[in-house]
Amino acid sequence: MAATIDDSNAVQATKKKHLGIPEAIFVEDVESFMKLPENESADAVLRKLDEQYQKYKYMEVNLAQKKLRLKSQIPQIKQTLEILRHMQKKKETTEPMQTHFLLADNVYCKASVPPTDKVCLWLGANVMLEYDIDEAQALLEKNLSTASRNLDCLEDDLDFLRDQFTTTEVNMARVYNWDVKRRSKENQRKAVES
Repeated sequence: MAATIDDSNAVQATKKKHLGIPEAIFVEDVESFMKLPENESADAVLRKLDEQYQKYKYMEVNLAQKKLRLKSQIPQIKQTLEILRHMQKKKETTEPMQTHFLLADNVYCKASVPPTDKVCLWLGANVMLEYDIDEAQALLEKNLSTASRNLDCLEDDLDFLRDQFTTTEVNMARVYNWDVKRRSKENQRKAVES
């Protein structure tokens, strides 16, 4: 009994983990699968499977784009955290910090930054807010852990999606082969009858 409950909890956790990605069911017995009322012909079933396959491809493209965004976002967050830590060390001194800041792609400007306990962070959508260095550091550390966790989830979802591709491709091949065999038997039966 306990094993059944644990197994069902594991299945529920997997379904929650990949929420939004429908699981492809492996067609073990093609003959009985094709006798189901919703499967009127092999062509119709192949169209449904191909449609499902195309949906998986679309999901893969979207997840891959999210993954690229996160992979570029994480180094930026780490770099900003590094700068904040450096500013934290320098805020106790009275001498200004000499640095270079980015004006445009590959264009930097030399700057002298006086000791400060405030920083401004771009939040996105043309929004910038002023924070204390400690608050900014806490926010960025939270954002970094969230982005890293999201990246891990995305990679798990992409792995799950690849499994669904494989299952769908195998199902398509099995249904196609079943149809070829069925037609071959029909042709042989017609040849014997005539």
